Amino acid sequence: METELKTGFFKREERIKNPVIFRTLFKDGKRASISGAKIFYKENGTEMNRIGFPLPRGYGNAVQRNLSKRYSREVYRLLKTHLNTGYDILLLVYPGNDSFSTRCVQFRTLFQKAGLLKE
Repeated sequence: METELKTGFFKREERIKNPVIFRTLFKDGKRASISGAKIFYKENGTEMNRIGFPLPRGYGNAVQRNLSKRYSREVYRLLKTHLNTGYDILLLVYPGNDSFSTRCVQFRTLFQKAGLLKE
């Protein structure tokens, strides 16, 4: 039996892996942006959020890309209990000031702009 932490668990079913869904979100999804990051989101008709973390072409080397995705996953895991459910979400981060604290501020601001944070 797996126990769920208070801050939430980031399960495999919550990840978007299908390239068709990525293209659909980029093309038809609603979007919001701030300096250094952008969010694409669309309702998915389920009771859970699914999320993907694409990176733009030319985003550093493999170590930088993996660290960036790791920061993104951890920030999402901490914030997901404060989000409305039923959305497919892509969080696109651009190279630059890449730190955990910056990512926390970026994602919270993006979720507020998109109206995905619970009141």
